[in-house]
Amino acid sequence: MNDTIRIKPAPGLRVRDPQTRRLLAEKGEVKPRDGYWMRRLACGDVVEVKNGGKK
Repeated sequence: MNDTIRIKPAPGLRVRDPQTRRLLAEKGEVKPRDGYWMRRLACGDVVEVKNGGKK
Protein backbone atom coordinates (compact mmCIF):
# COMPACT_ATOMS: atom_id res chain seq x y z
CA MET A 1 0.00 0.00 0.00
CA ASN A 2 1.17 3.51 -0.82
CA ASP A 3 1.88 5.91 2.06
CA THR A 4 0.13 8.81 0.31
CA ILE A 5 -3.23 9.44 -1.31
CA ARG A 6 -4.41 12.10 -3.76
CA ILE A 7 -7.66 13.61 -2.51
CA LYS A 8 -9.87 16.63 -3.08
CA PRO A 9 -12.84 18.06 -1.19
CA ALA A 10 -16.21 16.48 -1.95
CA PRO A 11 -18.44 18.70 -4.13
CA GLY A 12 -19.72 21.69 -2.20
CA LEU A 13 -17.38 21.22 0.77
CA ARG A 14 -14.28 23.01 2.01
CA VAL A 15 -11.83 20.92 4.02
CA ARG A 16 -8.98 22.34 6.05
CA ASP A 17 -5.65 20.56 6.50
CA PRO A 18 -5.11 20.27 10.27
CA GLN A 19 -1.34 20.74 9.99
CA THR A 20 -1.14 23.69 7.60
CA ARG A 21 -4.56 25.19 8.46
CA ARG A 22 -5.02 25.82 4.71
CA LEU A 23 -8.01 24.70 2.69
CA LEU A 24 -7.49 21.60 0.58
CA ALA A 25 -7.12 22.57 -3.09
CA GLU A 26 -10.22 21.93 -5.23
CA LYS A 27 -8.05 20.20 -7.83
CA GLY A 28 -6.69 17.86 -5.17
CA GLU A 29 -3.51 17.37 -3.21
CA VAL A 30 -1.31 14.48 -2.17
CA LYS A 31 -1.68 13.83 1.55
CA PRO A 32 -0.36 11.15 3.91
CA ARG A 33 -2.53 8.06 4.18
CA ASP A 34 -3.08 8.59 7.91
CA GLY A 35 -6.00 8.30 10.30
CA TYR A 36 -7.20 11.87 9.80
CA TRP A 37 -7.45 11.73 6.00
CA MET A 38 -8.83 8.16 6.01
CA ARG A 39 -11.64 9.30 8.35
CA ARG A 40 -12.39 12.26 6.06
CA LEU A 41 -12.51 9.86 3.11
CA ALA A 42 -14.74 7.37 4.97
CA CYS A 43 -17.28 10.03 6.00
CA GLY A 44 -17.38 11.59 2.52
CA ASP A 45 -15.73 14.95 3.27
CA VAL A 46 -13.05 14.20 0.65
CA VAL A 47 -12.91 12.01 -2.44
CA GLU A 48 -9.96 10.20 -3.95
CA VAL A 49 -8.59 11.57 -7.22
CA LYS A 50 -7.81 8.71 -9.60
CA ASN A 51 -5.20 8.93 -12.37
CA GLY A 52 -4.12 12.48 -11.51
CA GLY A 53 -7.56 14.00 -12.15
CA LYS A 54 -9.03 15.41 -15.34
CA LYS A 55 -6.84 17.23 -17.82
